[in-house]
Amino acid sequence: MRKQLGTFSLAGLVVLTLAACAPATETITYPETRRGDVVDTYFGEEVADPYRWLEDLDGTETAAWVEAQNAVSMPYLEAIPQREAIKDRLTELWNYERYGLPEKEGGRYFYKRNDGLQNQDVLYVADALDAEPRVLIDPNTFSEDATIALASWVPSPDGKWLAYSISDGGTDWKTWHIRSIDTGEDLSDAVSRCKFTGASWSADSEGFYYSRYPAAADGAGDGSKTTSVYYHRGGSAQDDDAHVYTIPGETTKNPYATATRDGRYLVITNRFGFDANEVYYIPLRARSPKPLPIFDRWDARYLFVGNEGPTLYFWTNNDAPRGRVVAVDFVSSYQANTFREVVPQIEETLSSVDFVGGHLVCRYLRDARSLVLVHRTDGSLAHEVSLPGMGTVRGFGGRADDPETFYSYTDFTTPTAVYRYVVDSDSSTLFAASEPPVDLSGYESEQVFFKSKDGTRVPMFIVHKKGLALDGQNPTLLYGYGGFNSSRTPSYRTSRMVWLEMGGVLVVANLRGGGEYGKAWHEAGTKLQKQNVFDDFIAAAEWLIANGYTSTPKLAIQGGSNGGLLVGAVITQRPELFGAALPAVGVLDMLRYHLPSANARQWSSDYGLSENEDEYHAQRAYSPYHNTKEGVRYPPTLITSADHDDRVVPWHSFKFAAAMQHAQGCSNPILLRVETRAGHGAGKPTWMRIEDIADQWAFLVKVLGIES
Repeated sequence: MRKQLGTFSLAGLVVLTLAACAPATETITYPETRRGDVVDTYFGEEVADPYRWLEDLDGTETAAWVEAQNAVSMPYLEAIPQREAIKDRLTELWNYERYGLPEKEGGRYFYKRNDGLQNQDVLYVADALDAEPRVLIDPNTFSEDATIALASWVPSPDGKWLAYSISDGGTDWKTWHIRSIDTGEDLSDAVSRCKFTGASWSADSEGFYYSRYPAAADGAGDGSKTTSVYYHRGGSAQDDDAHVYTIPGETTKNPYATATRDGRYLVITNRFGFDANEVYYIPLRARSPKPLPIFDRWDARYLFVGNEGPTLYFWTNNDAPRGRVVAVDFVSSYQANTFREVVPQIEETLSSVDFVGGHLVCRYLRDARSLVLVHRTDGSLAHEVSLPGMGTVRGFGGRADDPETFYSYTDFTTPTAVYRYVVDSDSSTLFAASEPPVDLSGYESEQVFFKSKDGTRVPMFIVHKKGLALDGQNPTLLYGYGGFNSSRTPSYRTSRMVWLEMGGVLVVANLRGGGEYGKAWHEAGTKLQKQNVFDDFIAAAEWLIANGYTSTPKLAIQGGSNGGLLVGAVITQRPELFGAALPAVGVLDMLRYHLPSANARQWSSDYGLSENEDEYHAQRAYSPYHNTKEGVRYPPTLITSADHDDRVVPWHSFKFAAAMQHAQGCSNPILLRVETRAGHGAGKPTWMRIEDIADQWAFLVKVLGIES
């Protein structure tokens, strides 16, 4: 039974009082920031970059500036009277048991569990589903501050070995190790220079395939180059790893390999960005195996699902913008780029496919909510999985010859529950359910649709206490992302629960650029059409105000990474529309994001490149850093970043904060909070996440005028 606790509030959340730019109640003295004289020329246009020097992340001047910024922002946030109560409530609500999705190999079950306030999830193994689990890896022992995280893990097919990678301080760079599941001891292996790669075990469990970058002068990985595929045999030195594949003559595309479970093939996916890819294969049983093409036209996306002997299944958007399943049959007459359709495109968007229990388990999105259909390999429909509600489903991994798999379900007011699913009988049984210490019965969610600037119909979710008064007086947090084909679907989060308890309204907008409606929806928010994403978000804010949910002084906006770009763009385009802004780890200098120092050229599939004239003009028109204007009254803004973020390098946030502080035309605060020993977000320990959210919610309490 769920524990019943009283509703948390800050003395009832008295009405918000601060307008877009109220008279100053306190003076903030920002650190002095040197303005340089750097000017670049793009297609005949001169573009000033006065804070170029902040790109030197290892420079003493930059380090001193960051320290000075934190010396302003952190005392400001810590002095907010309500912050401690918010932190305490976050800690209280975070303290509940949580489970990850089990994976099964060699008859053993592997899954993560957190007892509540553990900084890192612990990996367990059980020899049977009903057997007592034992700890296999506890990353809380890796470091005193819990900032070294277990990044990923893959058990071997025989269930005897575990390949696992760790991330130190939030970096995307990972080091792989191998642990004996029987003894709990590690081999001497250390496989480094890896980023964004999995480990795919060979069928004999003797080693795994992976991708790595070449070494830089200092021995670390050189992320400005491209990866190659290697095979690492357990117990051997990385220098002895066998080179398997490099894309001939390539300088921008990266290959990643998956070994089929039956040991027949190595499937290699060559990637650049998110628009299209190549697929090659190596017949592992051939006398002289060499790479052969399956799809090599770069005409669509092809994602390997699994194989049944010489038949390989793929998800693709080739002539199917919402996705379909196709099969490639390796016979003597096989030719590249030929396939047969297995599961045709339907009205809903096919987001992923798993081949388990001899069936194709297809997860769809219907207006950003999960639908799961199970198909036989002849394409006929076997089952529709019955779900607890209109939320988000993940999982269904497993072996083609094992009918047992697991999936999870969550929505805005339902914490994650994990189910065991038997494919043949279409039966779901509860494996584990989370029970946070909060009464969720007083909250509700709804989905609405609004029209964007160009008339496009856009969905968004709204979550709030039951009986909400549509009087325009509700503090509202509008969240968005809108990029890289990534969909934003319903999920329960402790941080958002505290916001809702405080009387806040949570809104999640499903903007173009995401994957909610397939390829066309994604492409409508990329490159020359990126402005559509910002127009969608602005239209969402205007709809909320027009329909009485909130008003400008009470409306905060939030987004991270590409969502940080979103927030930065809309506050520079429509600063008068918002009451506060929370851009996190954002991409904020669009003209230089792709340079080697930023290690992000592959994002050009969404953003384009300032090297191309038409794409430059599109980027220049919305780049947040370049569109700050002196004397404009910007809303109160808390910019957050991390000094170890090597995905979106922190100089984006540094330069934007400097430009905003210089330009600000009124007393609204522009703060920069830089976390140390943290990266882009993955692997962040619980204590750090609580501190981060406490700062953000306290900032909103203060600047939106929530009275205690």
